[in-house]
Amino acid sequence: MQNKLSGMRMRFAVAVAAFALLAILAQSIALVLVFKEKEEEFIDALLGEQISESMAQWASHPEEALAVPESMRLFRVPHSSTPPADMPAAVARLSLGNHEVWLEGREQHVAVRDDGKARYVLVHDVEEHEFKVQMLISIVLTGAVVLVAAVLFGSYFLAGQMVQRLERLAAKVAGDVPGPLVEPGMEDELLALAGALEAARARQAQALERERGFAANVSHELGTPLTAIRTDAELIAAQPGLPDAVLRRANRIVGSVDRMHATAASLLVLAREAQPRDCQSVALKPLLLSLWESLSSTQAGSALALDCPLADSCRVQGDPAFVELILRNVLENALRHSDGGQVRCTVQGQRLRIADHGPGFDEAELPLVFERFHGGARGGHGLGLALVRHACAASGWTVQAANGESGGEIDIDFAGALSI
Repeated sequence: MQNKLSGMRMRFAVAVAAFALLAILAQSIALVLVFKEKEEEFIDALLGEQISESMAQWASHPEEALAVPESMRLFRVPHSSTPPADMPAAVARLSLGNHEVWLEGREQHVAVRDDGKARYVLVHDVEEHEFKVQMLISIVLTGAVVLVAAVLFGSYFLAGQMVQRLERLAAKVAGDVPGPLVEPGMEDELLALAGALEAARARQAQALERERGFAANVSHELGTPLTAIRTDAELIAAQPGLPDAVLRRANRIVGSVDRMHATAASLLVLAREAQPRDCQSVALKPLLLSLWESLSSTQAGSALALDCPLADSCRVQGDPAFVELILRNVLENALRHSDGGQVRCTVQGQRLRIADHGPGFDEAELPLVFERFHGGARGGHGLGLALVRHACAASGWTVQAANGESGGEIDIDFAGALSI
């Protein structure tokens, strides 16, 4: 999250700087164009004044009429005479008025006038004016770069001030830190966001509390009738001389009640987001065999056998209740999806793999198998594997589902808690 906000800060600063650069460049180009236009007007006015003055002086003081500034050259060509040798041919052919020509690779402004007796041609070298224009362009570009750098730094600094508040707000939301999200001095936009998140958090807390209360009530209300049903089924099964079919049904009722108890308990654990309370060394093989015997006796169409070649010394450090909860639900899932084949339990490194002998998981359902209330193609309450994921995450372990050679597989990574 912090990297994303830092990236947003940089993008904001670059965007502001780019906008400022475009604005400054547009203004600079306009300034240079206006300056060049005014410079052209100034040169034309300067030429007009100088040639008019020279023409007026020619009648009385011809020698003074030729005294023009160093950057200018004045030619007087009587109508009956040919142009002087030092007069450029390109200039001699110009009509009356003001002109711009290139002579020897340099721009020249030329004013041509006629007093009825002779043509007056004033040639002005505008190199000095062009130098001024170039200097102006350099100054404008340098100023633009400095301004853009200042805007970039300023916008990055200002964005950093805002992003810091966003980072604190994001950290509070991501870490579920208690306390108000609204801080004194927040900008209006950030204040609106923090207020909306605070309201959403309050609604979420209320919804979660209602869910927890509902799950607790359901678990409590189901306990008494389920216990009565189980007791009656045990009493029936204890009667002597019962047919085998009746005895199997009674035992199945006992197992079904136990599963309903487990489902209600699962609801309660998920709703309360229970955490491990104890840490002991749990022997895996005896627990797997015991759970298998309990589940397979009440599971219609169960697998033929449990293949569990684990060493007796294979143990896991964890909360015994959580370990049993995880293994019970994974085995029950394997039983439900096996088509009369074996369920195999193996250990590889820190992983316990429980593989069934069935069609496996639908590839489209693989990302969803640990979601609550996702029963899959074969039904089920959709809580078993969700409970497995919660118990594993609470214990610092991970669980994954995949398709193997014979069917579906559930891998539990005990992350260093398993000893062989």
